[in-house]
Amino acid sequence: MSTDNQTFDVIVIGLGPGGEDVAARLAQAGLSVLGVESRLVGGECPYWGCVPSKMMIRAADSLAEARRVPSLSGSVGDVVPDWSIVARRVRDEATDDWNDQVAVDRLVAAGATFVRGTGKIAGPGRVDIDGTAYGAQRAIVVNTGTTPAIPPIDGLSSVPYWTNHELIEATALPGSVVLLGGGAIGSELSQVMARFGVDVTVVEAAPRLVAAEEPEAGDILKGVFEADGITVHVGLGAEHVEADGDGVAVTLADGTVVRAERLVVATGRRADPAAVGLDTVGVAKDARLAPVDDRCRVTGGTDGIWAIGDITGKGAFTHISMYQAAIVARDILGQQGPAADYDALPRVTFTDPEVGAVGLTEKQARERYDNVQVGLTPLAETTRGWIHAQGNEGFIKVVADADRGVLVGATTTGPSGGEMMGALAVAIHAKVPISTLTSMIYAYPTFHRGIEDALHRLA
Repeated sequence: MSTDNQTFDVIVIGLGPGGEDVAARLAQAGLSVLGVESRLVGGECPYWGCVPSKMMIRAADSLAEARRVPSLSGSVGDVVPDWSIVARRVRDEATDDWNDQVAVDRLVAAGATFVRGTGKIAGPGRVDIDGTAYGAQRAIVVNTGTTPAIPPIDGLSSVPYWTNHELIEATALPGSVVLLGGGAIGSELSQVMARFGVDVTVVEAAPRLVAAEEPEAGDILKGVFEADGITVHVGLGAEHVEADGDGVAVTLADGTVVRAERLVVATGRRADPAAVGLDTVGVAKDARLAPVDDRCRVTGGTDGIWAIGDITGKGAFTHISMYQAAIVARDILGQQGPAADYDALPRVTFTDPEVGAVGLTEKQARERYDNVQVGLTPLAETTRGWIHAQGNEGFIKVVADADRGVLVGATTTGPSGGEMMGALAVAIHAKVPISTLTSMIYAYPTFHRGIEDALHRLA
């Protein structure tokens, strides 16, 4: 859509979840807003991330549960995976076949103007969209997200490979896969493919899977993955990639060669502040992230620039982008409200078991505080975990600043890891005294009752 009036109160560059939200909020408040997106309105999450991947995970988990029936309740005969069911659901229900018209219509109905194109800041209050100049009288908001970070592995550029985009869009799965990257995305997708019958090899250069989380989580996932038939290489990077007939061969740092029909690269994501022109308003040209204050204002240069989402480095999660969008909208409108607080940042890796985490890991806490206490309860030792039996791998770990008597971090790994984490996120965000947490009533028999036991084990 084009417009004759090329000056707006606010221009939002990048309409991922946070960008779309802040544009709609400001338009509904009466400001003239221009939203710019070169790809799909809604961003990575609804089309290649959160939503379709969780549909895939739900399907894979149902297969795993069916396979647990013989040890728990009887017989269901052969469990036969059918990826076409998942692919249809992703296409029809999650992505509208990767068509964002519904999202565009929603944004325009909120009162914003939409332009499909690549926006780039050209200086204070100025944005260039594919060669056309636009003005922003009050604010420019940047929400350009990230792109897959492709590692500089010898030979990789000469071999076809998939990222999460190609895998999410796949109408059929290959027979075998080598997947580079054992972080959240790589771990989730690896388990999905394995449960649908793909021969999966995971290669992670870090010492364990989901290396950003507690080591106990990565260790448990490795054991579960291997039980699912996944070959896991940790602490070894890939050094060379080459074609191998119709497939691919990957040479690891120790000389091991792993082969598969398909290579999937899930080694993280990268932001590019200079690509959106932040260097023209004071951000270093080689900056990897946009520096922001507690109102998400870009610092170190021109006023009137805000950034939200992955590009801020506060957490590559949809919920962070949405959280920041509300803060930015209030700030631009001159409304009162709390500043950004990331001390209780929650995140979930939706593997089976789920890894829910909030706040600091034990290692991070010991780097920050003088007197750290840790309590850990294996989930199988709780009554609900014992009852659950098959699929009860996990633990509840709490990390405390003993001097203040409050929790600063927690990890809840198990069948409902992401849901168990919710109570601990509230406790950390509100700085609820540990004495209060240990004196409250916990329902029996629940997974979250293990929190009480972990608290009593703080030492």
